Amino acid sequence: QVQLVESGGGSVQAGGSLRLSCAASGGTFSMYAMGWFRQAPGKERDFVAIISWNGNTYYTDSVKGRFTISRDNPENTVYLQMNSLKPEDTAVYYCAASPTTYMSTLSSDFGSWGQGTQVTVSS
Repeated sequence: QVQLVESGGGSVQAGGSLRLSCAASGGTFSMYAMGWFRQAPGKERDFVAIISWNGNTYYTDSVKGRFTISRDNPENTVYLQMNSLKPEDTAVYYCAASPTTYMSTLSSDFGSWGQGTQVTVSS
């Protein structure tokens, strides 16, 4: 089982940018699909983006054109570059890993989770 640690969260003004990082250990990183999810207060945890072991990506509609997910397999790290941030993006962001051969947007398909990092976007 892979262990995940997120970093890079913080507070920014609307229109600003943040780059989240997720460092993995304890597993074969290159064999996992890696995803980002987010959870706002009083809301369920929602899918944001996923990248497969070979680099295929998929995003939820609300972040397309603004967010970019990428991975560096030799460094066992996945990134989420967030540009043109909106107050609606405010949430705790979680990194997750899934040993699947298909792209999934379901939280239940991701067995390993980080502790989360807070992203706050002010008006």
